[in-house]
Amino acid sequence: MPDITDEYIRQQAAELGSVLTRAGAMLVTAESCTGGWVAKAMTDQAGSSAYVTGGLVTYSNHAKHALLGVSEQTLAEHGAVSEPVVRQMVSGALRVSGASVAVSISGVAGPGGGSDAKPVGTVWFAWGSAENISTGLKHFDGDRDQVRRQAVIFAIESVRRFLSSDI
Repeated sequence: MPDITDEYIRQQAAELGSVLTRAGAMLVTAESCTGGWVAKAMTDQAGSSAYVTGGLVTYSNHAKHALLGVSEQTLAEHGAVSEPVVRQMVSGALRVSGASVAVSISGVAGPGGGSDAKPVGTVWFAWGSAENISTGLKHFDGDRDQVRRQAVIFAIESVRRFLSSDI
């Protein structure tokens, strides 16, 4: 796996910023394992207040429930690293922020915390609007930093593709 540098993340975030601007869209992030890195990458761009509403770091299950309205039953049945949870994270982020598009991320970045069913590197994503939410599951290789960097790029690219298909 090639290294994903800070400069590459910056470039991809700037490109997404341009797409958001062209689409007249406002982005909100709901992040767990990336700890707000997508929001940081997006707001590192000068003028990003024109297309970023905010970001929520909901690392614990309690925060996912309290801040985003993720169902406690869904968390208990599926675990935080699951498709139903990231879908609810997107819906909650859109609801609380008033943004037009959201991205959510929940995964096992490591080095611990993995299981046979969800090994280290397992990351669920959701992105979209209130009317159209897409999801994706990725299994990334590498250490904690590499998993998180790959997750940031995948999230940014997914939102960019989503908006590009709508423009």
